[in-house]
Amino acid sequence: MGEVTEAGWGEEEKKIKVGVCVMEKKVLSAPMGQILERLQAFGEFEVIYFGDKVILEDPIESWPICDCLIAFYSTGYPLEKAEAYATLRKPFLVNELVPQHLLHDRRKVYERVELFGIPVPRYALVNREFPYQELDYFIEEEDFVEVHGSRFWKPFVEKPVDGDDHSIMIYYPSSAGGGMKELFRKVGNRSSEFHSEVRRVRREGSYIYEEFMPTGGTDVKVYTVGPEYAHAEARKSPVVDGVVMRNPDGKEVRYPVLLTPNEKQMARDVCIAFRQAVCGFDLLRCEGRSYVCDVNGWSFVKNSYKYYDDAACGSGIIGTFGQSEELRCVIAIIRHGDRTPKQKVKLKVTEEKLLNLMLKVQWGADPDLSVGNKLTKLKSAVELQDLLDATRILVPRTRPGRGSDSEAEDFEHAEKLRQVKAVLEEGGHFSGIYRKVQLKPLKWVRVLKSNGEGEEERPVEALMILKYGGVLTHAGRKQAEELGRYFRNNIYPGEGTGLLRLHSTYRHDLKIYSSDEGRVQMSAAGFAKGLLDLEGPLTPILVSLVSKDSSMLDGLDNASSEMEEAKARLNEIVTFPAKIVHSNGSSECPWMTDGAGLPSNASELLPKLVTLTKKVTEQVRLLAKNEDEELTETNSYDVIPPYDQAKALGKTNIDIDRIAAGLPCGSEGFLLMYARWKKLERDLYNERKERFDITQIPDVYDSCKYDLLHNAHLNLEGLDELFKVSQLLADGVIPNEYGINPKQRLKIGSKIARRLLGKVLIDLRNTREEAISVAELKCNEDQQSTFKKSEKEDTNYQLKLPIKNDDMRRISTASDKSMDQDDDDDKEMKYRLDPKYANVRTPGRHVRTRLYFTSESHIHSLVNVLRYCNLDESLQGEDSLVCQSALERLYKTKELDYMSYIVLRMFENTEVALEDPKRFRIEMTLSRGADLSPLEKNGNEATSLHQEHTLPIMGPERLQEVGSYPTLEKMEMMFRPFAMPAEDFPPPSIPVGFSGYFSKSAAVIERLVNLWPFHKHDKHASANGK
Repeated sequence: MGEVTEAGWGEEEKKIKVGVCVMEKKVLSAPMGQILERLQAFGEFEVIYFGDKVILEDPIESWPICDCLIAFYSTGYPLEKAEAYATLRKPFLVNELVPQHLLHDRRKVYERVELFGIPVPRYALVNREFPYQELDYFIEEEDFVEVHGSRFWKPFVEKPVDGDDHSIMIYYPSSAGGGMKELFRKVGNRSSEFHSEVRRVRREGSYIYEEFMPTGGTDVKVYTVGPEYAHAEARKSPVVDGVVMRNPDGKEVRYPVLLTPNEKQMARDVCIAFRQAVCGFDLLRCEGRSYVCDVNGWSFVKNSYKYYDDAACGSGIIGTFGQSEELRCVIAIIRHGDRTPKQKVKLKVTEEKLLNLMLKVQWGADPDLSVGNKLTKLKSAVELQDLLDATRILVPRTRPGRGSDSEAEDFEHAEKLRQVKAVLEEGGHFSGIYRKVQLKPLKWVRVLKSNGEGEEERPVEALMILKYGGVLTHAGRKQAEELGRYFRNNIYPGEGTGLLRLHSTYRHDLKIYSSDEGRVQMSAAGFAKGLLDLEGPLTPILVSLVSKDSSMLDGLDNASSEMEEAKARLNEIVTFPAKIVHSNGSSECPWMTDGAGLPSNASELLPKLVTLTKKVTEQVRLLAKNEDEELTETNSYDVIPPYDQAKALGKTNIDIDRIAAGLPCGSEGFLLMYARWKKLERDLYNERKERFDITQIPDVYDSCKYDLLHNAHLNLEGLDELFKVSQLLADGVIPNEYGINPKQRLKIGSKIARRLLGKVLIDLRNTREEAISVAELKCNEDQQSTFKKSEKEDTNYQLKLPIKNDDMRRISTASDKSMDQDDDDDKEMKYRLDPKYANVRTPGRHVRTRLYFTSESHIHSLVNVLRYCNLDESLQGEDSLVCQSALERLYKTKELDYMSYIVLRMFENTEVALEDPKRFRIEMTLSRGADLSPLEKNGNEATSLHQEHTLPIMGPERLQEVGSYPTLEKMEMMFRPFAMPAEDFPPPSIPVGFSGYFSKSAAVIERLVNLWPFHKHDKHASANGK
């Protein structure tokens, strides 16, 4: 007992006394116990536990005397009493006590964080002196709140100012389905709950309103032990589905991740700002930047023995690497799921009640803009309710007969108003995603202003355009979730639970993009739910995991003139086949012919199509007439209730009650169903001019297929025959709308998909660079390991070592850069597993997944570029990326249906040299989507079709011969002429700041005096150091 230690101190007398002045519940926690045990194992520290009785009941004068004090607040802890003890005895404080008061007020936390230049999300304070106090500076509208003139659009976060109140709310925009998600401390396996009916913010207290940061569904928790050490762990964010991921022992699943240099500097700054050596805080990573959103004070990592070791002493190990060929990247471009037919109503309006809506909504926005340029858009529930109220008054109660031409015009106008009213009343709810109204002035006059000062322009006639439909159906949502599950189980080679294991261990870099259309967004959210095995409604999943990029995934504007040219030529081929001379084709390549795929008797099928359309329309008219008479009798003019989220987003199951009652599936009534068919009948054939409009063929086919799938119970006679005729024509017309021959298809496809193709190339290049960096890092680590081994064996190792000191520094810098730098060209943030702390067999395995959800036009465009890219002049002599047998299959594939998709998978062969082009190969597959006829009568698919109104999704087909795959180099060469150059994309976001890794101390507490720049009692601390 009396022997002297290496430091020369007597063991009993010279030990540093560490006082643990915290509540017993915290002392008994596993992390605290693990670290204190390790401290005592050094033999240089004596740990003194105060206990609850001493802390709560005894006077501070009788508290044990110590050299170093661990004291922090928890529920019931007398912080002021501990402060008095520290003032009396002046021990070294691991975490200073006075700043801990700041942590109880989120306002003071943010103020302190900003004072030290640490980034936080954009926020504003709403301070109330008493509950429900009305404040002049606080405004709440349907989709935003405004605080002191600063506007926060939904989604936004609402936090109580009380740091101990963990009831945090996220409010979602009506365009995503609306509602609110409440976050709370974990209860069982839940950490949040979604409330679809809650739209208004709380008013019973003071709150912080904060911009919502899309983080890809991941939170990062950072734990410091002094300003020179930081450990980070990532977990599934509670904002996604609220289900806590737990391991077999019931503990929440978290995985250590690497911090960027900038984030390490933030950890240091947080530690110093609050003078808390042991401190936890929450980090949000968004668009290449990081933000601190909460500071917790004393926090330890749970269930990490490596961290416990590092908290008391320092060491490190390197994990193992993967196998010879590894999947590195999955890129999928996916069409949305089953939807209702898209519709549009146009009518000229002169009614004052409708024109006044323009004045109410738009006129104040820009008074200097001329009336002719003022386009009014109505999307919000309030605006649509005003329009409905006005329309209800204007719609005549009875239908007059058709008399003169003027009476016929009045009749048609009244019918369109009736249709507008029916659309607005559809489903008993408003949804900004699916119904949009535009009012554009056509005529206006100058009138005196109401105040008599000068004149102003007032509209007297406007064009009203109502767009509706295109809603993701219950079948579309089911298709999206099922395809997500298919990807989870089949696209990723397995490591145990395959993708889920990869994703939960932060070796899966996932980003999901969607166009601006609601049906596409919801398809993406449903897919993500199936892919990641999530639970609950789609709105939180959509907002958390899906990024909108309309410039990449929306629109046909870039190729509109070429498409008009193709349609004009297509019209000639269909309606005047005798004048057409086919060229360029051959028996081996029939797809090279102009208008390939069109039925030879297309001109004969058109009159039959018109006759059958009229037959179906008349049957629906009779059903609508009966419905309209019933509505007139009930005369219901109630205000529309708040819209039902489940209805707006598409139910997961069929509405059996509606079908049993003989009503159309979904929320469409007979009146709207009739309007849909009547418009098709009118637009398909102009009887006065005796002219067919072949651009209406896809719409007829679309309506036919929808009604056969969802409304077969209505038994519309001739609908199945109409479907067969329209399908024959549509199978030829639709592909040819994107170009009537391969060269034109390549030109149109490259214009529509130019940005998407550029992004795909960026994804592939970034994956390659990342994989090479990891491979080089491993090679360097192997060299350093060999070097260290030889150092022990040969004291003259410096003479034999092939790597010089400056080379070693360069390796270290490359290592830091490869692991820390966010090198994506599109500001994407990566979560990288830290191999030193991860209990994972292959921490080096890292897969990048990019999912792009879009419309039919982009799928056709991409397929056309893939198969015809070698026809470009710059690529003459090159083989197609698609093999001959696949080209033949594509020619026979007439439709790329709902949920059709293209998958590019990039593999790395780690046994091939880094500079060898064969190291990276690309595998391409294509699925036709839900390409099954709704007339199918046999098999399991038919059963699913009739019972659930859902068509199954076809499996993927190879676009190359087995064993013959293009290299990444070949793919880049073939795509480059058609892709947007990388320099035209937004520049990368490169983290800056603290450039070095945190070093680890061998005996943390012993060195606190030197490490803590914020310590107040320097003189006394030196004395305690002995």
